[in-house]
Amino acid sequence: MSSNSGDEGDLDLYAILGVDKSASPNDIKKAYRKLALIHHPDKVPEDQRPEAEVKFKAIAQAYEILSDEEKREMYDVHGMAAFDPSRGGPGGHGHGNMDDIFAAMFGMGGMGGMGGMGGMPRRPRRSPDEEQPYKVSLEELYKGKTVKFAAEKQVVCRQCKGSGAKENVKPNNCERCKGRGLVEAYQSIGPNMARQVVIPCDHCSGSGMHYKEKDRCKKCKGKRTCKETKALELYIPPGSMQGDRIVLEGEADQLPDQAPGDLIFHLVEEPHDVFTRIGRDLSADLKVTLIEALSGFSRVVVKHLDGRGIRIDHPRGKVLRPGDVLKVPGEGMPVKKSDMKGDLYLVVKIEFPEDGWMQNDSQYDALTKLLPPPAKPIEAEEIDDVEYESGADIEQMGAHQGDPRYGNDWEDDDDEDDGAGPQCATQ
Repeated sequence: MSSNSGDEGDLDLYAILGVDKSASPNDIKKAYRKLALIHHPDKVPEDQRPEAEVKFKAIAQAYEILSDEEKREMYDVHGMAAFDPSRGGPGGHGHGNMDDIFAAMFGMGGMGGMGGMGGMPRRPRRSPDEEQPYKVSLEELYKGKTVKFAAEKQVVCRQCKGSGAKENVKPNNCERCKGRGLVEAYQSIGPNMARQVVIPCDHCSGSGMHYKEKDRCKKCKGKRTCKETKALELYIPPGSMQGDRIVLEGEADQLPDQAPGDLIFHLVEEPHDVFTRIGRDLSADLKVTLIEALSGFSRVVVKHLDGRGIRIDHPRGKVLRPGDVLKVPGEGMPVKKSDMKGDLYLVVKIEFPEDGWMQNDSQYDALTKLLPPPAKPIEAEEIDDVEYESGADIEQMGAHQGDPRYGNDWEDDDDEDDGAGPQCATQ
């Protein structure tokens, strides 16, 4: 490296990163990552932040030059004079590419929001993703579905290639954003509260350039993008679930100078009349008559989501009771990218006969002889004959009486005391 006079010429970028001149690109990268994390202004106390910002700036500058093979060679020959526009260099110290360094190294957006470290943030390199819900039936989630549709989207104008101007027209910097394409604005976040945000300039549509009306592209009218209808295909694999994301990469609206974002659909499972789903398992009511519950049956009990009938053989002698659950392995929802399936749970609901279904006393006598005898009578010294009401609602028990146990408001003493109160000791 030549020994140039002046402060700039005395900068030793290798010393700043703590590596020697023969360091490999990987060594330089490791040194930069380590130092950047140590001296990042957000990682130090408030009173040390100004000093950390200076160090961090120097570290980022050193890495930008030494990590680039061509710039490193220029630095080794000419020193910092190679990057000084006042001395014939190509311009600056690379501070404008600070965002590129952060994106490459840490996936960060740069130093735009840090005081004294870059001023206005750079515009995003990728247009925003577009997200929307997509309703889907349980049958479609079971069998899978392919949806073809036409989407209207904004695309970069092909005539002006996103410049917004006619061919060979020289642009002028936008007066409002000073050519940045971004402006600062205030966004309300509550009553008498606002925060400062950065948004695309509405005067130049974020391009940073402004054209007279006569110089604007005839197709897009200077807006740089045009509407276009595109045929798209959405594939929902069998076994997909509520909340799953189906991503169509790069199919969001296009913006000039940016990679297009993704079009993302969030699956919303619609309620089903027969089945309830939890994870990969399904449940359904198994409605049986009283005679079937007592003497068995063999029949199709439910039509599955793919149209198949599910047949059950329930033997005689094994009584079904209300609330019993039968599990059918392998008849639940399919598992994505697998041959496996969940299970089907059938919850027994017994359908009792209507009032007065037997016609005479002889039928009652015959039924009494067939069924098990009633329970032994309860004995008591005093017996009252009372009247009752049919069809009462148990949910009304305790209503409007001031008892906290009504409506599930009751809390155990253990919950209220949080385990801090006295406890009974085992004798």
